[in-house]
Amino acid sequence: MIPDELFEKIRRLEVRTRGRVESVFRGEYQSAFKGRGIEFAEVRPYQVGDDIRNIDWNVSARMDDTYVKVYEEEREQTVMLCVDVSGSENFGSQGKLKREVAAEICAVIAFSAVQNNDTVGLLLFSDETERFVRPGSGRRHVLRCIRELFTAEPESIGTDIGGALRRVLRILQRRSILVLVSDFFDAGYDSVLRAAGQRHDTIGIELQDPREEELPPVGLVDLTDAETGETVTVDSRDPAARAAIEAAAQARRERTRAILRRAGVGHVIVRTDGDYLEPLIAFFRRRARRG
Repeated sequence: MIPDELFEKIRRLEVRTRGRVESVFRGEYQSAFKGRGIEFAEVRPYQVGDDIRNIDWNVSARMDDTYVKVYEEEREQTVMLCVDVSGSENFGSQGKLKREVAAEICAVIAFSAVQNNDTVGLLLFSDETERFVRPGSGRRHVLRCIRELFTAEPESIGTDIGGALRRVLRILQRRSILVLVSDFFDAGYDSVLRAAGQRHDTIGIELQDPREEELPPVGLVDLTDAETGETVTVDSRDPAARAAIEAAAQARRERTRAILRRAGVGHVIVRTDGDYLEPLIAFFRRRARRG
């Protein structure tokens, strides 16, 4: 049973994200993710403006009129949401944890997918596979995935992006849409990400929080690594200390950007202090323009 408070939270998220899907996002999703191909649907009488290359000469000869072949996009695809639930995802300085932002992003993508007759699967990972939901369709299935995002209690706090991707590559037998949602606080996943980018339409959604990049000058603060438990005390009034933290964060961001670019993977940055929908829409529009 789901606690009443969590049930209400999921219900509000459904209402909010489904509204945004209907009003803004669905068309962007459909334009960005074309179907797997086209398939023959029917023949019908020629109409002015039809492409003459689609004329079915055999049918036209039998019917003593001009008929054209009609094709439809083979729409159904699989969307696999691969979501980081390691210790660092339970951080948020702007009213929402990174994990909560990830849940909203996944809800929007999942509702868009099922409304376009695509199936949705979910893999939650730390440095282990924490949850796996096989691809399915429909509102109830999406709500199950959202529930897993909110209720999963990871057994580990580390991050192993490479291990998660290797699991996904074993699961997905045909070309799919792979959405990797993480803060990318990890290393050593370059080659398997490149393999994922070659086999699947892969997007990396990077979650960022401003307090992981800079500290306000408030005096002595304890900084704890959520994935190792290591704690250091820093004087945030010291310009050199703040500069070192900012430089480390910048280097980490640049490293992530370079890894995703070399892997040929799409890259979307979503910050906890901003609207997650705007960068997603901007990214999908760029994809649609590139065809």
